[in-house]
Amino acid sequence: QVQLVESGGRLVQAGGSLRLSCAASGFTFRSYDMGWFRQAPGKERELVAAINRDGSTNYADSVKGRFIISRDNAKNMVYLQMNSLKSEDTAVYYCARRVIRAAPFNSWGQGTQVTVSS
Repeated sequence: QVQLVESGGRLVQAGGSLRLSCAASGFTFRSYDMGWFRQAPGKERELVAAINRDGSTNYADSVKGRFIISRDNAKNMVYLQMNSLKSEDTAVYYCARRVIRAAPFNSWGQGTQVTVSS
């Protein structure tokens, strides 16, 4: 079955860096777009970054220039390198997959908590 398992979240000081990882299994990873989402308490889940099957990327304005999404199709992994972290980056981060750009992301993982202390 489809599984997405996020890891790498922890408590970090403002200005610091973290790399999140998402291990994918149960589907043909290279054929899917992948995304990182986050949800802060009391807020809706939002798309942070996406990387398409062709390697093209897009980012939320709030993280442009600070976060980098990447994928390793040989390892079925997607990563989110987060730099210059701010307190407003505090959230549970999820990865998800999308079969085509016109379709919604689905098959969410369990999430990993990122807490940025100011």
